[in-house]
Amino acid sequence: MSMLPFDQRDGFIWLDGQMLAWGDAKLHVLSHGLHYGGAVFEGERSYGGKIFKSSEHSARFKRSAEILDFAIPYSVEELDAAKQAVLDKNGLKDAYVRPVAWRGSEMMAVAAQHATIHTAIAVWEWPSMFDMATKMKGIRLDVAEYRRPDPKTAPSLSKAAGLYMICTISKHRAERRGYADALMYDWQGRVAECTGANVFFIQDGKIHTPIADCFLDGITRRTVIDLAKARGLDVIERRIMPDELGSFSECFLTGTAAEVTPVSEILEHRYTPGTITRSLIEDFNQAVRPESQSAAA
Repeated sequence: MSMLPFDQRDGFIWLDGQMLAWGDAKLHVLSHGLHYGGAVFEGERSYGGKIFKSSEHSARFKRSAEILDFAIPYSVEELDAAKQAVLDKNGLKDAYVRPVAWRGSEMMAVAAQHATIHTAIAVWEWPSMFDMATKMKGIRLDVAEYRRPDPKTAPSLSKAAGLYMICTISKHRAERRGYADALMYDWQGRVAECTGANVFFIQDGKIHTPIADCFLDGITRRTVIDLAKARGLDVIERRIMPDELGSFSECFLTGTAAEVTPVSEILEHRYTPGTITRSLIEDFNQAVRPESQSAAA
């Protein structure tokens, strides 16, 4: 992927219903969303020119805004059409898709009932990062200092921009320490998720994953749960405590960027990516690119 700064790229961005040249998609420094965290976003992925589960992402995008007490002024169908139009206009097939909505600049105080709600959609190239052999080596995880907040203290079921502040801090710390990411606990010290992905564990042929009640129930997470159940695998959503980490044989992450990513270690705990993890990677690849699998057959 290009390392060119995002404000210096070429292409087109959809902003408030108009297709603009990339460099013309701007907001004022006194936008409320920048100062007070009044913004929501989605992370989506296009495979072969088709956005995976686009409508589910659009619906969650709108729900996230409603939780933050504002309404995105476009329907799910309009958002789906706009995302596809941006993808096509930029001539991309395998791409990351980023819708974002925020409160505008009419008010600059905590209250912002009369701020205009802006919506933008950008896409950029995002090819598959690793072949299967490289992926199956697994990644190393640190444990974050910060925890996912109590749902009574933050809008934890919204994909709200402000909630990712502690994720950024935690991932920076993990990378400085030589890890790829960080496992986060919830406010009660139970295993929750990583900084931008959900986590799964395997024990005696059964899949265990934390209950998603203080973090996002990811769309990729739900997809992988369905794929596992279709294989006849038991999927147990439950509370997982840190002292259980050494009892699992396999571990993997799920998310738009992560897809299905094996984990080889969490601090002193070691995992060997095996048959179940590999089969779910293959099933996910089939789900997002069914036409390529058919052609290969």
